[in-house]
Amino acid sequence: MIDQKLIEILVCPKTHSPLIQHGDELISTEAKLAYPIRDGIPIMLIDEARELSQEELEKL
Repeated sequence: MIDQKLIEILVCPKTHSPLIQHGDELISTEAKLAYPIRDGIPIMLIDEARELSQEELEKL
């Protein structure tokens, strides 16, 4: 789990929009991307993010 203060500081590198934590990922609903968290470290690289489907976004 990442500290909430860190999540508040981080933004999506593609859209500069806020992120939400969902499991072991940080989600950018605006970019429809999920950035992985590995060993407690968010990987904020667009190339490392996975694209989210509309179904996944609706479940958030």
